[in-house]
Amino acid sequence: MDVKNASARVADIASRKSITPLDVLELRRLIFRDGVVAAAEAEALFGLDRACTERCAEWPEFLVEAITDYIVHQEKPAGYVSAKNAEWLIAAISHDGKVDTVTELELLVRVLEKAKFSTEKLVAFALKQVKLAVVDGQGPLMHGGELVPGVIEKAEVDLLRRMLHAFGGDGNIAITRAEAEVLFEINDAVADARNDASWNDLFVKAVANFVMCASGYQAPTREEALRQENFLDRADADIGGFLSRMASTGGREMLAAYRQSIDIDTDWEARNQWSDACQRRAERIDNVEARWLAERIGKDGRLQQNELALVRFIKQTSPSIHPELALLLEKVA
Repeated sequence: MDVKNASARVADIASRKSITPLDVLELRRLIFRDGVVAAAEAEALFGLDRACTERCAEWPEFLVEAITDYIVHQEKPAGYVSAKNAEWLIAAISHDGKVDTVTELELLVRVLEKAKFSTEKLVAFALKQVKLAVVDGQGPLMHGGELVPGVIEKAEVDLLRRMLHAFGGDGNIAITRAEAEVLFEINDAVADARNDASWNDLFVKAVANFVMCASGYQAPTREEALRQENFLDRADADIGGFLSRMASTGGREMLAAYRQSIDIDTDWEARNQWSDACQRRAERIDNVEARWLAERIGKDGRLQQNELALVRFIKQTSPSIHPELALLLEKVA
């Protein structure tokens, strides 16, 4: 970034408390010149957003894009949102646990969507923003005045689904305990309301996913994430080296190269076996999940419609159910 010119531009914009399309164009040119958004630049953009009372239509998308680039791609491996960066983001966009603006809420969701890995705390924080709107009528989702506290409409369900899918990554699997807890809290609050029909579908399938997969998700350590990235680099390099050695030696080193390539096959075979084992376990419900669900369902002294639907869904789809949960199923029947 052209630090001197960028700082002057930011100071000028802040002094007039107004961001124009020309300002956004110039900031984009200055900040993305070297292809990297640094910490100081991210801080300056947040400061500018807070300082200005008038913002052009182009500003929110630029702010979201720039901060997402910083949070997700600042450090290797690309796509890893560290606990430290997650804490920084939460502190930057919220006060007393609440996100202030729709733009900052969109930023939160965009980071989850762009990241390969992020902390469970970040998605739980995002889900709680929807809970604040649905249960308490607080937060940026209520600023338009169209949402009714105590009722969950299609817009909120769609946003929850987007958050859950974003945190799940490409596979959209493995709902976590923290996510399931927030979904139950929302369901408790809207149990007697005329909610959108899509809420029942999302609640039942998402909670069943947690109970039946029991993911216990944790973002990998930086070392683990780097090791995964390096493995892919090594696989590409070894395959390329295998072919080049064949071509350059007329097959003389073909057997040796083939033996080296077996290591790659072994790595992939191990990954596939691990995946298959997880798949086989996915539909089994054991002690920890059974106890959690048995204690959580009917927590307020009555069985709600969505809870009944959840129990029936699990009964139909899970081939192996823990005795503790089987007692609950018998009561429901």
